[in-house]
Amino acid sequence: MSTIDQATQSRLQRLNVGASILHAVQAVVVLVAANDFTLPVTSFFWNDAPNGRLDIERLDRLFDVRIAYGVFGFLILSAIFHALVASPLARSRYVAGLEREVNRFRWVEYSLSSTLMILLIAMIFGIGDVAGLIGIAGANVAMILFGWLMEVVNEPGKRVWWTPFWFGCIAGVAPWIGLVIYLIGPGSEMPTFVYGIFASIFVFFNCFALNQWLQYKRIGKWADYVFGERVYLILSLTAKSALAWQIFINTLTV
Repeated sequence: MSTIDQATQSRLQRLNVGASILHAVQAVVVLVAANDFTLPVTSFFWNDAPNGRLDIERLDRLFDVRIAYGVFGFLILSAIFHALVASPLARSRYVAGLEREVNRFRWVEYSLSSTLMILLIAMIFGIGDVAGLIGIAGANVAMILFGWLMEVVNEPGKRVWWTPFWFGCIAGVAPWIGLVIYLIGPGSEMPTFVYGIFASIFVFFNCFALNQWLQYKRIGKWADYVFGERVYLILSLTAKSALAWQIFINTLTV
């Protein structure tokens, strides 16, 4: 187990404080400036044995989700967790975990914030069925928890067990398959910005996996776990900011 020197700890603290402030400021701006644009969560019940007929009258609108609240949610969650690990309350546990090459705070936050992100993307793509959204959320949470498991089971200096990583990749690809179906399906007429969201966030999500792969392959600067931690911080801020402002500009200001 390596020891993180005081100078490195101070740099990480400043980075976490900065990320917390930037996330929080964006969250407040979105909440204050956004309109009340909503999207529905629906259900479709056969009400009898499946008979091959699609009756639009059986489509029920369960409730509406105000999109600004979702954007605020994933931004403020990141702000809270970055502030937490920079605070006296959790800083020592955060550093001790990094010395063991584990960051439980990151994975808990990602399981919440990235799941909100993928759910908002799905709803903007037109996926509103409650069971579909629950499935997308479950697959995303599973992906994140496999990432956490990857860190827990692989001790520094020992042979890497890659199974959790690959299981996470399998779980993580499922929501994107659903998004592609809606993006290119028959009759699909998506606004241009939707393609931008798909391309940018897909790249960002895969960069997180690439960052972990580089960490465990010990390639270049990624041989130092703390370097990968800083990359996670920058990726998280950039990905959330990109999604927040793409949604805000195209749906919450018109």
